[in-house]
Amino acid sequence: DLVLGVVDEAVAKGVRGLVVITAGFAETGDEGAALENELRDRVRAAGIRMVGPNCMGVINTDPAVALDATFAPVAARRGSIGFVSQSGALGVAILTVADQLGIGLTEFVSMGNKTDVSGNDLLERWEHDDATKVIAMYLESFGNPRHFVELAKRVGRTTPILVVKSGRTAEGARAATSHTGALAGADVTVAAFLEQCGVLRADSIEDLFHMARAFDCCPLPAGPRVAIVTNAGGPGIMATDACVGAGLELASLAESTRADLAAMLPPEASVANPVDMIASADAPGYRRVLARVLEDDAVDMALAIHVTPLLAKPVDVLEACAAARAAAPDKAVLAVIMAHESFYDDTKTRADLPPVYRFPEPAAHALAALWRHAAWRNRPTEPAPVFTDVDDEAVARLLDRAAEDGQLDPDDALAVLEAYRIPVAPYRRVDDLAQAQEAARDLGHPVVLKAIVPGLVHKRDVGAVVLGLADDDALARALAEMDDRLRNAGHQAAAYLVQAQRGGGHEVVFGITTTDPRFGPLVMFGLGGTWVEVLEDVRFGVPPLDPREADDIIRGIRGAKLLDGLRGDPPVDHASLRDVLLRLAQLAVHHPRIAELDINPFLATSAASTACALDARIRVDRNHLDKRA
Repeated sequence: DLVLGVVDEAVAKGVRGLVVITAGFAETGDEGAALENELRDRVRAAGIRMVGPNCMGVINTDPAVALDATFAPVAARRGSIGFVSQSGALGVAILTVADQLGIGLTEFVSMGNKTDVSGNDLLERWEHDDATKVIAMYLESFGNPRHFVELAKRVGRTTPILVVKSGRTAEGARAATSHTGALAGADVTVAAFLEQCGVLRADSIEDLFHMARAFDCCPLPAGPRVAIVTNAGGPGIMATDACVGAGLELASLAESTRADLAAMLPPEASVANPVDMIASADAPGYRRVLARVLEDDAVDMALAIHVTPLLAKPVDVLEACAAARAAAPDKAVLAVIMAHESFYDDTKTRADLPPVYRFPEPAAHALAALWRHAAWRNRPTEPAPVFTDVDDEAVARLLDRAAEDGQLDPDDALAVLEAYRIPVAPYRRVDDLAQAQEAARDLGHPVVLKAIVPGLVHKRDVGAVVLGLADDDALARALAEMDDRLRNAGHQAAAYLVQAQRGGGHEVVFGITTTDPRFGPLVMFGLGGTWVEVLEDVRFGVPPLDPREADDIIRGIRGAKLLDGLRGDPPVDHASLRDVLLRLAQLAVHHPRIAELDINPFLATSAASTACALDARIRVDRNHLDKRA
């Protein structure tokens, strides 16, 4: 209750910045929210900035400032990482872990309710701070996610951004009627946003600091090829598994490199990658071997592993690794030292040494993060294409025809795709058997018969889809039997859809969904068919998309090799899939009324001329005012 009065006094004194640690605002309910709104209004009216309320405070380790305005029991070390936390309590743990690992910060900000200063503001602040080499964030929510994406794409080109984002479960997601909506939980939305804007996501605070240490001390690698140098076979195998599992490649050492290593090492040693120097390896041996490995053009980065025997001092080995690294300053080197606890305490503040990890797995993940960021940063940027051959007015009219539950009739859904020049298997809407038989003759047998039933979402569940109808008699029997099944299930067909049957190729799925209006729409691609929600082999992207982003989504599914052709099957035409995904991205942006859209299945074939949508489902948010309507 005293905060507003203190703010007025501070403004009168000419204060330009406030840190409001006090709690009891919006986090407590409506009364606290009203008080927080008044606090925000007074701060903005005065033209000053505020961190908080309900925060732990701020730290600035610059010697010229030397500010610790927190109630944390641990002091922050001077370093090159800017850290922002949305949780005050977790901020204490963050500072504690950083101290234990010997990691230094430029600034630390606990945002609290982030009524004024937000994570986006801090991204902009650290973008122009030469002392901050890495940005690390613990986030629970995004106030303005679209602006975050714009900033992260720009800031990440010069300063890596690492994020721990809580709230991975999808309990808060609404029930969805489409495959796309069902698969796009809250965390999927966040993951798509972070991946597309080059932000590296950590699973824990400790994992985040393991990555941050590598970014702080290492150059970005030129490629994904890693060499492992060890004095013990077991940790070398563990490191190999971890590196490959994280998406890195084991470097193939040149014959000349192997020959030189063989001359340096005992006969029992292994000169392949991983290089096993055996337990007798000493510090001078590490220096010679690691230096020679780093000279190999096939090596982009290296991981040195040392299990401390009785006769070797781990600090000597680490200093030898530092000496070898100095001769190859453009290649990242991390060290895994399995030693007594006192070793880590003695070396954690030495900036002249490579980053040290206790086990191979976090080191491998840190190397993989370096490579992922390097690959993202080196990608040329492309603008999102603008398709001018589409008919947005026709789409708006079709969306206006949605039923009370927001569902479009199947023929209207297919018509939306046609308005956006997405290929569709030819179809006709008919009212009775005679029209159906005439449509089948026009389209050419065999055909597919589908019932149009208001309120029925999953047609196959009640037998409202019949394939392979080869003649008029087969069509007549199928229609009569379909009507019987629908009556038994409590439904009645309002009309029917007769569609030319297409085969061959692979069934894939495309989609649009909006799981959170603040984030806007997502587009989806994956392996399709009836098992899409079981396989869950899909990837999401944030429109607008550029061609490279669309390619990343298509090639990022687990089953991408199926589309490249297996066992004599021809590869599908990737360009046609990319075109559909890019057109859907524009459709999602231009028509935000589309709450859910599925194209399932879409037939992906080896020729663009035969690829087409076989079925589509669209649900409109009737409460959303389409900006084009």
